[in-house]
Amino acid sequence: MSEQFAVITGAGSGLGQALAAALCARGIAVAGLGRRADALQDTATLAGEKFTPIVADVSDPQEVAAAFAHIRAIAPVSILINNAAVYPHRDMLDETGESFMQTVATNLGGTVACSREALKDMTVAGRGRIINVSSFADLSPLPCSAAYSVSKGAVTIFSRALVADLGDRLPNIVVSTWMPGMLNTSMGLAEGLDPAVAAQWGAALALWDDPALNGAVFEMNREILPSRGLKGRIKDIVRFKRRVPRQIAP
Repeated sequence: MSEQFAVITGAGSGLGQALAAALCARGIAVAGLGRRADALQDTATLAGEKFTPIVADVSDPQEVAAAFAHIRAIAPVSILINNAAVYPHRDMLDETGESFMQTVATNLGGTVACSREALKDMTVAGRGRIINVSSFADLSPLPCSAAYSVSKGAVTIFSRALVADLGDRLPNIVVSTWMPGMLNTSMGLAEGLDPAVAAQWGAALALWDDPALNGAVFEMNREILPSRGLKGRIKDIVRFKRRVPRQIAP
């Protein structure tokens, strides 16, 4: 894709900030969404003149629509990285219905709202790239993470749903799920991976727009192959077909 313009949510800190810097370093113009103007200014200082900070809370669809109207006045969106997330550490007995759904509104609702806005440009162009940042939290939830785990699991399902809706009609709008691993961020662990390292994989994946990646899931820099039933495994053996996970070249 030529003359690309990327949108990254949660761009004020952590992985989002690192992704913005990584894409800008590759010559891609980036609009970064975040809730804090001061944090976005830090990203602008790090990423350089190709970065445009836009204050918006992705949990609010009206703020998302206004942000994308601003972005659209600059350039049509060709890449979207849905990275924004919150991770409140609350035991289920301490959650309320409202607090639980506030987390879902950011982690899942923001992904849905931003994807719908970006698709307004991508469907006109007939191509685009969407990366939904997820995790394994739905498979192995940690204590005090119910809302995060549920919402991140739903993000993975949303990627599959997008492919189901768009894959046949618009195969060049390529949707993938990326699980960057445990990072050394405010939401991660001190011994986690440097987000700047993970961001190199994320940026490369965002620029890798092969339609064969529609529905692909990556953990860190390696593809997670979908499970195969017994019949499928037998067919692979008979056909001498060996599935090899793809790797992201940073």
